[in-house]
Amino acid sequence: MVALAGQAMDEVRTSEWRSHPQAVTEVFGDKDSDTRKGLMWGMRKNPQGWTAKQAAAMHWLQRSHLQSARAWRMKMGLREVYARAREHNDAGCAQTDLKRWLGWARRSRLKPFMRLAKTITEHFDGMVRGMLDNRSNAYVETMNGLLQQVKRAARGFRTAKNFIAIAHLRMGRLKDLPQSPFKMAEPCGDAGYCHA
Repeated sequence: MVALAGQAMDEVRTSEWRSHPQAVTEVFGDKDSDTRKGLMWGMRKNPQGWTAKQAAAMHWLQRSHLQSARAWRMKMGLREVYARAREHNDAGCAQTDLKRWLGWARRSRLKPFMRLAKTITEHFDGMVRGMLDNRSNAYVETMNGLLQQVKRAARGFRTAKNFIAIAHLRMGRLKDLPQSPFKMAEPCGDAGYCHA
């Protein structure tokens, strides 16, 4: 959810910088491109991780009336809603906070945030449960990465059945598998060579 808010914020920023460059220039004056780059990265980071240049650029942004400043505040507001939900772990409070944020997003007249509000509204109950249960799709993404590795390794296999077999071998964390017949034999005393 917060990642989607970050994408919406970036969309507002790039759109504003293209369509209203003079308004952006009025705020930043004749600052160099490093300041603008610092602003871009500062908007994406948490305030605790800002460098000195990013903090200076964000200082200018926060005192402006740019759409980018509103978009950044909305993204940070959603982060706060999420953090509060984790802190109090109460579904009623989380729903109330999220509904307030959705109202703000709908009234914002920023199209990316209005779309985001619509998306969150469509999946409202699932979003609230995810905020409380601290769920993420990290496990699914990990499994997808492993499957992509299996797919690359299984290029020479001709059927889906073989691909599935390799996926089970790689991802099943199987134990007590037989020794590989290709492993080098090791000396084991007077008896000659034996497999370790």
